[in-house]
Order: sequence, then C-alpha cells, then structure tokens
Amino acid sequence: MKPSAFAWERPGSLKALLDRVAQAQGRVKLIAGGQSLGPMLALRLVEPDLVLDITGVPELREARADGGTLVLGACVTHADIEDGRVPDLTGGALQRVAAAIAYRPVRNRGTVGGSLVHADPAADWVSALTALGAEVDLASRAGRRRLPVERFVTGALDVALRPDEILLGIRVPALPAGTAWGYVKHCAKIGEFAHAIGAVRLDPAAGTGRAVIGALEGPPLLFADARPLFGGRIGPDCAERFDAGAADAALLAAGLADPVARHVHVTVLARAVAQALTPSPLPLPEAA
Repeated sequence: MKPSAFAWERPGSLKALLDRVAQAQGRVKLIAGGQSLGPMLALRLVEPDLVLDITGVPELREARADGGTLVLGACVTHADIEDGRVPDLTGGALQRVAAAIAYRPVRNRGTVGGSLVHADPAADWVSALTALGAEVDLASRAGRRRLPVERFVTGALDVALRPDEILLGIRVPALPAGTAWGYVKHCAKIGEFAHAIGAVRLDPAAGTGRAVIGALEGPPLLFADARPLFGGRIGPDCAERFDAGAADAALLAAGLADPVARHVHVTVLARAVAQALTPSPLPLPEAA
C-alpha cells in the first residue's frame, strides 16, 4: 500500500511553523524522523492533507544544559544521545536507554520528541523519561506551557497536545551524585518492541525514589513515591527488600488481570532495581 496524496512543507523557523499549524486547513501531521509516521502513512492508518517537516527549525535540534536540567529539542535523535553529541547530566542513564532502542538505522532517524508524541506504550522514552521525572515544553501561537511527562502521555497513542500545539522539547533533571538508575526491558528479541519495561530512579541517601512499570496497554504505571515497593523505606538494601507483592497489587489495581503478565512485569521491575544497585558501569538495558 502507498500513502494517500498530501501536501508537504518544511518551515524554516519556529514562528513560521506555529503560524502554519494554526492556519492550516484539514488534517495536519508533523514529521521529524518519520520512524512511526512513515509506516502509518504507507498503511493509510493516517491520511493527512498536510505534512509539516519540522527538521528545518533550528530550535528543535538544540540540546543544552540549563543549570541542573538537560533541555533536548524535539528533533534530537536517539543516536545524538547514544553518541554523546548532547550534554550528559544523567550519568549515562539516557545514553544507555538510547543505545538499546530498536536498530541503529532507526536510532539515526528517530527522535525523542517523535517517540513521546507517538506515545506507543512499548516505546523506551515514554517509560524512561517518566521515571526520570522529565517534563515537556509545548508551544502554540497563544503561548507556551510545561507538563510532566506522566501528564503529557495520557493513554496508548494519546497525548495532551492541543490541536494547535507542538512539542518543543524535553527537560530532564540531572541525576545527583549517589542516585541509582535501572532500566530493563523484556523483548522477544533485541530490537523489537518491549513486552515489559521496568525503570527506577533511587536515591538511597535521601530515602526517595521513583519507579515505573511500562509497556502496558495504556500509559506507564508510575510510583512517584517508590517507598511502598520497599516496605516503606528506600536505602542501600533496596534490592533485598523489594516487595513483589506490592508491585503485583498495583498492577492488579491498574486493571492488569492476567497473573502471568503481572509476573513478567514485576520480574522486569525487580531486575531494574537490582541493576540500579549494581556497582557501575551498569550494563545496557536487557532484552530478555
């Protein structure tokens, strides 16, 4: 199958892009790397009247450190992160996630912003950035706003973008010294979409942490306060005190009735906890 006919434009500035989005008639789609939209166009799962190529907007390709925050433009690619072409404020956490996404040709073209906007539940950045406490910057001609990733991704393939808004970029907080990071995904084979994802950000010294169970049928299950997963306390012995029952109960409450599926998700989360507390250098995310 081939795409239906559509117009193609490539605005050269952020103002031109926002103006065009606001003024366009009919169905409009934005494209950056095209690793999700391309196949959808070819299968006619989407049939836009206009496709706007956003790669000509310089601001969307920028990556910079803003104090204790890493700001990634929406068009920064997975390979940009994998190859170290962006500042690293996460002790290699982002780099390890990026390096395990699909295959190198996909990482060369695919973008962080595109992955978030597509919001496939099995996508790496949806779960990883939620666990890291990242935020997104959104813009329209009417102004700008900021949302945490867990409020931006509202469901499977569904995000909180208004009709005239675009995703400008992602803000990732630095990982303080002593913070532990674990990210594990379960795949049928390396390069395929995940069937289960576990991600944890733990600060044993401060007694705080976040945890995520991803690759569900909707948005990731976030434990904004991960202490209930460890008997109410986060410390150096987290791996030994991980409460699989608490994670299982949370999945059941979230609507995952299949006990086998819950077991897989809980096991993957437990592996992420163990990975986080393993002395560095940490391995790449598993594909088990």
